[in-house]
Amino acid sequence: MKVLLVSATSFEIEPLFSGMRLVKKHEGHITSYAAKNLELDVLLTGVGMVATAYWLGRTLSAKSYDVAINAGICGSFDRRIAIGEVVDVAQDSFPEMGAEDGEYFLSLIDLDLLGRDEFPFTNGILENKGVFDHPALGTLRKVKGVTVNKVHGHAESIMKFLKDSRPDIETMEGAAFLYACQSIGLKCLQLRSVSNYIETRDRTAWNIPLAIRNLNLTLSELLSG
Repeated sequence: MKVLLVSATSFEIEPLFSGMRLVKKHEGHITSYAAKNLELDVLLTGVGMVATAYWLGRTLSAKSYDVAINAGICGSFDRRIAIGEVVDVAQDSFPEMGAEDGEYFLSLIDLDLLGRDEFPFTNGILENKGVFDHPALGTLRKVKGVTVNKVHGHAESIMKFLKDSRPDIETMEGAAFLYACQSIGLKCLQLRSVSNYIETRDRTAWNIPLAIRNLNLTLSELLSG
């Protein structure tokens, strides 16, 4: 099976490669590994939806895969999700895309620039309808994500955003990944591990090492067979 693993940075998935054999480093941010019965290409896109869209589009136009996995850490709006918990992002969107109209926000749908069910959207949301049958995924919480250019760190803006969008977690790449994969019918999965709660920015309350450790344990189980 040919698998494409996509991550914004190397440090988020670095622990995964200790048991894998390096095959080749390619141009275009891709490194190939061999692990048991799969061929694994790792694409490091850089941070943000623009970089993700560019490098993923370039990669998928040059080579075909059976499965694509987006993996990384994230912040959670929902305190019922534990720090370090790995989640399966079942829905994602681009909530910042639109226009201000005084104190109101108009989405692309409000502006008639996007149909509510225009492919690959469903009611303005990207839904991952791919089915993965693997024990590593059976216990994971399915969540609603949002993809943003500016992560939240101010109490007032967080409250307003939650009122408008009601997400569980936020990332800077997820919806771009999901859009690209669904546009070509590629089975995909977005795994995120919570490193922090979204609140007034306080790095002392974050636990990035725990989030990375748990993310890579899940990835290792998923890719082991």
